Amino acid sequence: MEMQKYQLEFSMRSVPVPLLWSYISTASGLKEWFADRVSVSGKKYIFEWDGHQQTATLLGMRNEQSVRFRWDDTEGRSYFEMRISVNELTEHTTLTVVDFAEPDEADDAKGLWETQVDTLRRVLGC
Repeated sequence: MEMQKYQLEFSMRSVPVPLLWSYISTASGLKEWFADRVSVSGKKYIFEWDGHQQTATLLGMRNEQSVRFRWDDTEGRSYFEMRISVNELTEHTTLTVVDFAEPDEADDAKGLWETQVDTLRRVLGC
């Protein structure tokens, strides 16, 4: 089955971009909300949940803008990306997540992102 691309946007209120960036781009930040443990070796990120490890390769990073990974156990062109944007009028920060899932798993995948970003919001106090 072919993977389906989806995009989610999350309001992060007025969280400063450098702070949000540190939570989506560093091992210490990611372990606060994305995984139980995170370690980095070069472009390899090792994520651990309940003793289960999964590795991803860093595909690209634009300082204080976006970070893109590919799970090492996936094939094709799928990736997951987190992007930061700020509305100049309202000064509200938005975290956009782009990911891929099989059509019958898309709702669960979106729900997982919503749960994880809710944790991130609590950590950041927004």
